[in-house]
Amino acid sequence: MDGASKEEEEDSTFTNISLADDTDHSSRIFCPRPKSLLPKMMNADMDAVDAENQVELEEKTRLINQVLELQHTLEDLSARVDAVKEENLKLKSENQVLGQYIENLMSASSVFQTTDTKSKRK
Repeated sequence: MDGASKEEEEDSTFTNISLADDTDHSSRIFCPRPKSLLPKMMNADMDAVDAENQVELEEKTRLINQVLELQHTLEDLSARVDAVKEENLKLKSENQVLGQYIENLMSASSVFQTTDTKSKRK
């Protein structure tokens, strides 16, 4: 056998698995490639595997949808908190203005002035 046919034989029987990201071929391990799994597995086994995969896929999809829904809820709540903070600041400012206005009215009114009882009796 020449070198090329030996490599072709190895390629059809083994799968190269690289242990490093570089192109150095000395760090490869040769693992036997399975010929075919279909003849060895019965149809019932295939159906069970497909059903398991389907259930797993549905569960993943459900979890992803739940996470997305929770993210949207969090965004909505954050926006609501920001709006409430803004409204709170506005109301505080309005309360300060109203408080100052009431103080000014009270100081200008004779009803709320302190009276000197000695001067009124005379």
